[in-house]
Amino acid sequence: MVLVTPEGDLLDYIPADGSVRAARDGQGRRVYIDAWGNIVATAMPAERYFARGERRDFRRDRYRQVEGFPETSPDYFPPAPGSGDFGDDLTTGSVPDYRDRTPGAVDRSTLSEPMPGEAYPQAEYPPDGGNDMASLPEAPFGGQSDFVPGPRFPSATPIGKKSSAEVTALQVFLDREGFSPGVIDGKKGSNVTKAIEAWQVATGETLDPNDTEAIVERLRMNGGLPFITYEITPADAAGPYVASIPEDYAHKAALPALSFTSTTEMLAERFHMDEAYLKEMNPGVDFSIPGTIVKVINVGEPKKGKVAKILADKGRKQVLAYDEAGTLIAAYPASIGSADTPSPSGTVTVERIALNPNYTYNPKINFQQGANDKVLTLQPGPNGPVGTVWIALSKPTYGIHGTPEPSKIGKTQSHGCIRLTNWDATELAKMTSKGVTVEFVD
Repeated sequence: MVLVTPEGDLLDYIPADGSVRAARDGQGRRVYIDAWGNIVATAMPAERYFARGERRDFRRDRYRQVEGFPETSPDYFPPAPGSGDFGDDLTTGSVPDYRDRTPGAVDRSTLSEPMPGEAYPQAEYPPDGGNDMASLPEAPFGGQSDFVPGPRFPSATPIGKKSSAEVTALQVFLDREGFSPGVIDGKKGSNVTKAIEAWQVATGETLDPNDTEAIVERLRMNGGLPFITYEITPADAAGPYVASIPEDYAHKAALPALSFTSTTEMLAERFHMDEAYLKEMNPGVDFSIPGTIVKVINVGEPKKGKVAKILADKGRKQVLAYDEAGTLIAAYPASIGSADTPSPSGTVTVERIALNPNYTYNPKINFQQGANDKVLTLQPGPNGPVGTVWIALSKPTYGIHGTPEPSKIGKTQSHGCIRLTNWDATELAKMTSKGVTVEFVD
């Protein structure tokens, strides 16, 4: 038997301290449930997942025993973008000063090694069965490193067997409401479910994702049907585009801009779509020819409002935005940290907001990328390491930013920062200002 998470990951350990209990689901399978009632793993026959002789890679970052946990973890601080000016709250800064101003702290700017390891306090598994991400070692700051549970969300109605067009209608509705499903791809998944749950908490309503007729009627009342046609313009076809985006940062730095690589990539991002889904909807179409009519998503107007507080919920892999009254007004799927490079815990504030930032790579204060040992400046563009937005936080070198790979948001991990799709990061940035509180919860 193997243990499989709802996301399809494999686990090799379930804690035996009472924080997770075993039960049976409706199909008679053994499942493991945390204190919040969430299924964290299901026992499945191994032969269902592995062919004879196939390698078995288990996830080792969700549940760990405290004994034997590594005493040190890599000390990693993601970079910040470079210069520019977008007004009082919309600015771009260079790499933040890599110094801890706490009395007696080591001045990391004088260190010769790029990434020294430092011992973090041992994070014990919460006795009340809280979210599993609390088992990861966290770098304390702001006087707070304890487990902080995120808000609870009632489970959404499971999405049944639906066509891609029906799922798309649901995704478009959520996207217009400000409760992002991530890339619109006509597929149900965890990002869609999380968006439904957040929308229900914000509105106090219950959304039946299987009632397509009601969802389409909501769309008619707010922006129109989910699909529209679009004529490719000469400007669309002209770009500028780059042939490809290299992996090596020195090669990236040699490019005049980290632009889109094709018309399809540009249009997919403009219409909040997965690029493969855009091509699937328009089979045989040459997107490089001006005047071509293509089918795209009718995304509607961006969410508007004034954000007073942001929660970065590590367990849900979601960013939640609240107004001054404490009302949830928007939510976005996010990649927040990883086992090797965890995001911080506690509360920080927004320091500045940069649109279309460049990116300064410094191996002495960021990380070692390839053989690069010199400071490099990467030019702006949607395919830059932080995408088209950088929201700098008061924790030096941490921020909320965009991404060059929107289809992976909420499904992969980050280097400690909060990563959103470029369009979600832009929407959030335009509702946010300097001084807004950002709280990391588990």
